[in-house]
Amino acid sequence: MKRTFPCLLLLAAVGTAVPLAAQERAQVFRGATLLPIASGPIQNGVLVVQGGKIVAVGGPETAVPADAQVHDVTGRVIMPGLVDTHSHIGGGDGGDQSSPMHPAVRILDTIDPRNPGIRRARAGGVTTANVMPGSGLLMSGQTAYLKLRDTHSIDGLLFCSDPVRDVCGGLKMANGTNPRGSAPQPGTRARAAAIVRDRFVKAREYRAKVSAARGDASKLPARDLEMETLAEVLDGKRVVHFHTHRADDVLTAMRLAEEFGFRMVLQHVSEAHRVADRIAQARVPASIIILDSPGGKLETAGFSNVNGAALERMGVAVAFHTDDGITDSRFFLRSAGMGVRYGMSREKALEALTLAPARMLDLEDRIGSLERGKDADFIVLTGDPLSVYTHVEQTWVEGSKLFDRADPEQRKLAVGGYGAYRGGAMHAHHGEEGHE
Repeated sequence: MKRTFPCLLLLAAVGTAVPLAAQERAQVFRGATLLPIASGPIQNGVLVVQGGKIVAVGGPETAVPADAQVHDVTGRVIMPGLVDTHSHIGGGDGGDQSSPMHPAVRILDTIDPRNPGIRRARAGGVTTANVMPGSGLLMSGQTAYLKLRDTHSIDGLLFCSDPVRDVCGGLKMANGTNPRGSAPQPGTRARAAAIVRDRFVKAREYRAKVSAARGDASKLPARDLEMETLAEVLDGKRVVHFHTHRADDVLTAMRLAEEFGFRMVLQHVSEAHRVADRIAQARVPASIIILDSPGGKLETAGFSNVNGAALERMGVAVAFHTDDGITDSRFFLRSAGMGVRYGMSREKALEALTLAPARMLDLEDRIGSLERGKDADFIVLTGDPLSVYTHVEQTWVEGSKLFDRADPEQRKLAVGGYGAYRGGAMHAHHGEEGHE
């Protein structure tokens, strides 16, 4: 017989009688310029959050709870927390060189929630990140969509509820120079595409066998973690995040997506300006890097900062990313200013940091804009987000302030060296490598 402990019964009864959200005091932010992203700016705005959610967004006449804690943020700018569609914070790795493909590898199994890169990202205003394996393989593994909460548990960072059974991110794929390598790697671009096509053909066959079994365990094929992952891709449950630079490689990636019908976000797209019309035709979103350090790669020779503007003109959904540690997350906000400098509209540049990447991660119902019912993820800025003189003053995640530049110790996260971490000390970091 199952035992029931009295103390647990008492806690359950209390939890049932008085919900936690009801106990939590509302927080009101009054006087700032609000940038909801999904709608126009609000001067002298009011933002109300409670229970980790946004309760109200509006002008100075917005009703607020009588017992709310009021924050005077006059002269400040508040916008949604930044969403990074391509990051390597957390010190993770991916598949090894024993095979050109490791779709079963999960980055969530190697992320360190205590890694200082996560704290630095929050200091840069990042509240959500798509953390990926590197791009040295055609398929380096499964990505993880992380909410940058203050936790020492990977489960506490994940958007998904169950890391064993849920789809907790996308699939990292790559083409071009990085995954070519030597045997057993493909060696050539043509061979790389052929290997990918062959693996997806096998995944189709595996999925057909699973479907034909109709739940009968005796008829199911032997469990195959790689095929399970690719079946999720084919079913549209898992988005492919495709590292690609050169125009011809971009077209190859889109041919693969068309042939096998998978959903895809183009990542990097250094020569997007050369094939913007084709990307628009394929209706594929693009996540671009604009503060880049190509590292002498010949395939990035055609990179241009006009990529964002060229894609916007063609109606392509555009996001920015850091590829941290290629670009430090603390500089992420500046991507929007650079985008505008090279021809993007102000509206689309700010959207490219927030709502556009949220859509690319299938998380737009929770994050990316200041709207009632969404997660209370937002940043308080000292001024216009497009100005290089503007700093992230505070970062709030689900209604909790997790970075405050006014705190001398936390300020070091924003201005300290690459080893800065919460607690004030500076130390050499380990296990964080820049991956493209």
